[in-house]
Amino acid sequence: MRIIGHIEHPEMKITVFKMDNRVSVKFENALYEQTYKLGTEERLSTLEGVRQWADAGLLAEVAACFRNMHRARMEAYGRIFPIDDTVVFEEII
Repeated sequence: MRIIGHIEHPEMKITVFKMDNRVSVKFENALYEQTYKLGTEERLSTLEGVRQWADAGLLAEVAACFRNMHRARMEAYGRIFPIDDTVVFEEII
């Protein structure tokens, strides 16, 4: 697998890969990543083709998915590490 390029974005890293004529695109932010396997579609075999595919609508959906991933992660933490509101700390002078 080799990197054929990057797509600039202010909030996420977008890397385009190619292996055996198959293209995949990885979207990353600080904590999460999503990979889309685009297959061998000839129109998406170049960096420019993938740039056109990754339009504003798709990028908005990817960002929404990152938010949902974060929500799911935090809810899972909450289930195993519940917040105890009854804990009282001693006063420090």
